Amino acid sequence: MKTALTIITVALCLMFFKQTNAQQNNTYDSVLARKLNADDYGMKMYTLVILKKGSVDITDKKIRDSIFHGHMENIKRLASENKLLVAGPMSENKKNYEGIFVFNTADTSEARQWLNTDPAILSKDLDAEIYGWYSSAALQKISEIHSTLQKKSF
Repeated sequence: MKTALTIITVALCLMFFKQTNAQQNNTYDSVLARKLNADDYGMKMYTLVILKKGSVDITDKKIRDSIFHGHMENIKRLASENKLLVAGPMSENKKNYEGIFVFNTADTSEARQWLNTDPAILSKDLDAEIYGWYSSAALQKISEIHSTLQKKSF
């Protein structure tokens, strides 16, 4: 009886150890996690912006082209400053969503300031819905990886 109890105790301890050990990530990089402000789950807060059709319909092609050019230049600038991590257009949809931005800040007021440097926002060609968003801290590495994949520039 004592042997059976010992075996059960050892088995339970091994199961507990295995479960506890399985929750630890053997590839964890504390230096990188600290650099990217990651929490214990490798996550952090960002600001997600959904760009949608604005209140002003600009029909003049020359003006629209100028706004779009300024919009793209602003995207490049914000990305080079590590403020804008992800940006891209959406496919056609019934909600008039045009694209998304993910800003490298949890402060939606700061993100609004950055948005207000965009000619498409300033001209009201685009409007923005702004949300706090919790996601992987690794998003901050996307531009590094993207630059190795990008053959052409906008």
